[in-house]
This record gives sequence, C-alpha cells and structure tokens, in this order.
Amino acid sequence: MKILLTAINTKYIHSNLAVFSLRAFALQERKEYQTCVEIAEYTINQQVDEILMDLYVRQPEVLCFSCYLWNIVYVEQLVKELKKVLPDTEIWLGGPEVSSHPKHVLKRMPQVRGVMCWEGEETFLELADYYHGKIHSLKEIHGIVYAQAGEIAENPARRVLDLNRVPFVYHPEFSVDSGTPGRDREEMERFRNKILYYESSRGCPFSCSYCLSSIDKCLRFRKLETVQKELQFFIDREVSQVKFVDRTFNCRHDHAFAVWSYLAEHDRGKTNFHFEVAADLLNEEELRLIASMRPGLIQLEIGVQSTNPKTLGAIRRNMNFEKVRAAVSYIHACGNIHQHLDLIAGLPHEDIKSFQKSFNDVYALHPEQLQLGFLKVLKGACMEEQAGNYRLLYQDRPPFEVLSTRWLSYGDVIRLKGIEEMVEVYYNSGQFVHTMERMEQAFPDAFTMYDRLRAYYERHCLRGVSHSRVRRYEILLDFAAEEDGAQTDAYRELLTYDLYLRENVKNRPAFAGSPSVTKEEETAFYRQEAAEHRYLLEYEQYDKRQLRKMTHLERVNGEILLFDYQNRSPLTNQAAVYRVSLPSRF
Repeated sequence: MKILLTAINTKYIHSNLAVFSLRAFALQERKEYQTCVEIAEYTINQQVDEILMDLYVRQPEVLCFSCYLWNIVYVEQLVKELKKVLPDTEIWLGGPEVSSHPKHVLKRMPQVRGVMCWEGEETFLELADYYHGKIHSLKEIHGIVYAQAGEIAENPARRVLDLNRVPFVYHPEFSVDSGTPGRDREEMERFRNKILYYESSRGCPFSCSYCLSSIDKCLRFRKLETVQKELQFFIDREVSQVKFVDRTFNCRHDHAFAVWSYLAEHDRGKTNFHFEVAADLLNEEELRLIASMRPGLIQLEIGVQSTNPKTLGAIRRNMNFEKVRAAVSYIHACGNIHQHLDLIAGLPHEDIKSFQKSFNDVYALHPEQLQLGFLKVLKGACMEEQAGNYRLLYQDRPPFEVLSTRWLSYGDVIRLKGIEEMVEVYYNSGQFVHTMERMEQAFPDAFTMYDRLRAYYERHCLRGVSHSRVRRYEILLDFAAEEDGAQTDAYRELLTYDLYLRENVKNRPAFAGSPSVTKEEETAFYRQEAAEHRYLLEYEQYDKRQLRKMTHLERVNGEILLFDYQNRSPLTNQAAVYRVSLPSRF
C-alpha cells in the first residue's frame, strides 16, 4: 500500500512542514509505515503535465495533497487528470484552503474521496490505518468529510492535538532514507539550500477578521526543553535559515524570552531564525536581549496592516501603534536585526488617503522590508461574511484578492499596485538606499514619491518590461532629473555610490559618468596597500592586482572611499566602506 503525501510549494527553496509532520507522526506511531508513506514535493513553477507524469510513475494507491491559497488551482487541475490515468487511486485533500468548506470542495471536485479538516496528524494516521485494514470504516475517523455511496458524509470534528506529541520532523528517524548505514549529516540532504520551517506553538490568541489562524483559539506550546534540543539540531548542522511558523511568536513572554536567550547563548554565527511577532507586545527585557544579538541571528516580521484606529477596530486587531513605533525604532537604532513590516490595502474604512497615512507611518520607521500587500478574502474567515456590508468585491479565483471596497475603487487598487511595484524595486531591493533617502526630501511624503515614480513609469511605458539592474538606475536618474533637476549631479553620485555598495561592477555603467578615481591614483593606492595593508587587514596573502579585483575605489563628495566586497553587512549585503587617503604625491 503506497500512500503519497504531496506538496506543491511556491519556490524550490521552500519546504512543506505539513506533509513532513504528517509522515513523522505516522512513523512515530507505526514503524511499519516507513516504506509505504512517501513524500513528493513540487513547485508551482513546474508544468502541470510534468507533475502529472511524475505522480503517475510513482503509482500511489492513496494520494494526499496539501492545499493552500497558492497551489489550489494546480491541485484542482491535477486531480481532474489524475483520476483519468490513475482511476483506482484514492485522492484526499487537506490544508487551510479546503478545511473551512469541505463539502463545497467535494462537490466541485468529485474525483476526490475526502478532505482531512484542519489539524491533520492524528487524522492522517487513522486514514493510513484504514487503508491498511486496521480501521474498518471511515465513520470511525474524526475530522474528515468524505464521499460515501453518492453522498457526502461529515464526521465529528477532531479535538486539538497536544503539540508535544508531534515529533521533530527533521530527525533522521523520520527521514525518507532512515535506516541507511552511515547516516550522519545526510539526513538534511533533502533540505539543502532550502528554508526550513519549525513550530514551537499552534493557535493564535487574536481574532483578526481576514485571517484563518484566528479560528484555532486553542493556543498550545511545545515543551521548552524539547524546543531547545531541536533548535540545537539546526545550529549544529549550520542550517542557513529556519522560519518559525508560530502565528504570534511572542504572545507568551516566558516562552519567547527563553527561546531567544537560548539562540543568543548557543549561536555559532551561521543560522538565521525568522519570527512573526507583535511588536507592541515586546517588553524591555526582550528588547534588551534582541539588541545584544549577533547581526543576522534573528529577523522579525511584524504585521502592522493599518494605522487607522477605525480600520483596526473593524478587523478586530488589537494593536497599539505607538508601542509598535517605539519598539521598531529601538530595534532599528541597534542596527543588528532585519525587520519586515506588512501593510494590507483594501481593509474596511481605509480609503486612499487613509492608506497613504498608514504607508507613511510605517515607512518612517525605515524597516529593511516594507510589504504592501492586498486583502485576500479567505473562505471561512470573518471577512468573507462581512463582504456585503463593506461592498467588498474580490476575485472569484485564488488568491481571492480585493478588487474594490466601499472606500477604495478598483482604480485606486490599480494605483496601489503600481506603488507596490515601485516599493519592491526601489526600496525592498536595498539597492537604492542613499538615493531614495535623498529623494524623499524633494516630495511632501514617501507615498507621494512612489506614486509619482509609478506615474513616471506609466507615462514612459516602462511597466511590464523586464529591466536590467543597471537600467533601473538609469530610470531613477531620469526621474530625478525631471522632478528635482537642480540636484541631478548629486543623484548621479548617490546612485553610483549605491551601485558600488552592492556590486563590484568592473564595466562602469554610462549613467555613472567618467571614473572618479584615475588609473594612476588606483595604481598608486593598491601598490601601497599591498605593501602596507593599512585598510584591508585580512588581505595579506593577495598582491596588488588581486586587491584591485576584490575591491573598488570611488570619489564621493570629495572623499576617496574603498569598497570591500569580502566583508558585507549580514543585514543589507552592502560592502564594508572605508575612507582612505591616496599616497602623498596625489
């Protein structure tokens, strides 16, 4: 009996914690399922036919799909074709995209045998037992909705699981290759070059009307000693990044502080840990601890969504923005933590002016990333029930994104889409930091600046074009010349500085003008540096030609700057920069 747990991820670097958790729980309870329960992972960038062929070759007798907003269209297409080529295969679905309306899903996809609703570890185990003859009827399995004799049957909901019963999915015991002789670090090979996901708690204490996480009110935590042991596993194997999937990681102070303290004490300088937090809940003790951490040890994602009090009330989001502002500003000043702040356009009571204020409020905090997202009206969320009251129109297809509301027209949404693109290119990329800081001074506020940049792209038919990196610099310089022409030379210099901060460009782009440091000055500097190593203290083994290739000299505001590309900021990836002096004869 082959049972295949299938995930279709957004990118290759992502992994699917759900399918690994279901398999690990089943193997923990039934060792004999080691060879019959398998995992297959794909991405939405693959052709449906490619996935279909691979699934056919695997010949599963039971096929389970993990369903999310980003992959449900692919799953539906596959389900329809799979039943044609694998008519005897039983197909089951699970995940947030099908759990809230399983009967509708089964009517829409008659090829599917049933849906595992919400939390799935125990449900999947019992389903595997059913197909192995240990359970005699689907009626005995709680938490499923299924087709039976032409009807749709709905069993009682399953009680939530003690999170401490869920095994650590990355342990070699639960690897697809467990039992292979000589296994040590090989158990992580499947996850090489991927982001790993981890949960230390389930459930959410909040009731945000746009979010499905608020449905699970039973907040549960993994035992601290277990969490510490599992985090050490990642640290020892020098995993690149671990993302906690806890909905609000710091909702319980003692848990968050203990985990962060452990990471700070056991850090080996390699692994980054990502957390979603409520910034207004961070207390002084936590902030002091965060301030002491190695740059790049942790990063924080903070969902602000809006700063309009009426909007926050309507979406049932209890947030004190002044506390958010204070916490984010404190962390930013420490300079060691990457902060990612989120806004959502299309929320109730938020028109274009209100959103402009929310945007400017958050932008002023200077996070490393500012995500301008758009409301998704998820099946089963409270927002879906309120759609009529808000005159909320949204797409009928995933991701069910807002089209208009009582306060926001579709034209406004299109405008905000353009601003989102500009923010992604010119802010979130981190490639234009100093130029954008200077450009803000030429506009009433940041929102207006990005709005006019959006309009410039549209006037010049620049949207929808795949521009090179250098071309983005040229466009921004042209925009600056149009909006703040008296300062064009200053913008050119700042753009050149920003370019060399990120990239050691040996073919100088045209927009940067003639080299600001002559060949004679460069030759003299590197000759002296190779002999004395006044600035590049870790480069003693390199000669002057090698030093020249690994660094760059640029004159900015009359000063000579040396860009060191072997030493970069773990937060921004910017090169280290030193003010240097040329040999005396220059």
